[in-house]
Amino acid sequence: MTAALQSDQPPEGGWTTDDLDALPEDGRRRELLDGVLLVSPSPTRVHQTIAGRLMVALEEDCPDEYDVTQGVEVRINRTRSFIPDVLVTTSVAARRQPSRYEAHEVVLAVEIVSPSTRSIDRVLKPALYAQAGIPYFWRIEVEDDGLVVHTHRIDPVDEVYTETGRWTKVVDTGEPFPVNLPVGRITPRHL
Repeated sequence: MTAALQSDQPPEGGWTTDDLDALPEDGRRRELLDGVLLVSPSPTRVHQTIAGRLMVALEEDCPDEYDVTQGVEVRINRTRSFIPDVLVTTSVAARRQPSRYEAHEVVLAVEIVSPSTRSIDRVLKPALYAQAGIPYFWRIEVEDDGLVVHTHRIDPVDEVYTETGRWTKVVDTGEPFPVNLPVGRITPRHL
């Protein structure tokens, strides 16, 4: 594995979560897609500000049976592992003090769309989160006139998300718990 990382060649049979566990803690954001290692550039100030503000806002309204965090790995299977920007999990799972969650422990995954990962954030991750059974998904887009928060709920039969709202002023939803969040509250000062 270490030789594979040094030579830019994947291990025979592709990368696995075991290989991820063996990599050094160097601050790089590494995710797995069907055995392919995805390494993303460092997030921007705008991205991180939105994530931090959203985490704080959700935490304030979060009932005791849930927990809010950001940037923690979600293991979908041995060859798929993603890191949502913000996530809501069960409080039972959070009490384990995990360095990663299983998909069934995640209630909401939030992705903040970045220019370098636009297709992954808009198409790929939602499809795979839904396939993994994560009940709710939010996507946050930075547009010229401000932020847009897209909220989704899973259709468990078809394993796809259906949009439940497109919010530009206030995110007002009861899922996964009652949220009444002014979008301005998560918008960076210098957008």
